[in-house]
Amino acid sequence: MVLFALGLADQTTVVAVLTNIFMLLSSISIGLYLQKRHETEETNAMVDLKNAMSAGVPYVVITCLFLYVYYAKINPEYYARQIANKEYEIKKMVEDPKALAKFKKEFPDAEVMTKDQIERKLVENNKKGASAGFTSTLATLALLILSTFYSILVTIIFRKIVFKPRAA
Repeated sequence: MVLFALGLADQTTVVAVLTNIFMLLSSISIGLYLQKRHETEETNAMVDLKNAMSAGVPYVVITCLFLYVYYAKINPEYYARQIANKEYEIKKMVEDPKALAKFKKEFPDAEVMTKDQIERKLVENNKKGASAGFTSTLATLALLILSTFYSILVTIIFRKIVFKPRAA
């Protein structure tokens, strides 16, 4: 939202994604750390993994709901611009004989298609993937996988380094 308010939302997508990934890692780390500090008895790795995931999953849900609202209500013209830019690139590629030949070489099923058919098919595929629902669904899946990976990693680090059992 801050990047959108500053008018930098389109130019700084990478910054927003990297910040989101860092915030996910932070939420998992802080959540597990606080849970471990409050526990009085020794736990096993699976309990720690569950606690790490229970800190990361709410972040994923909130973030993906925000992404849906952002692209559907706050900045709906984002996808219109992306689609228009991609359509221009597709038209340029179809009109360039070398680029078209390269495309047909990479995609053998396009060999029998006309320029118009190729352009229509590419534009249609482009529009299917450019929606708030598709983006938020893909983000949910990606962030859940990343959350699982981070939870395992943070659990291992906390168990081996931070909260190492002391020898008696």
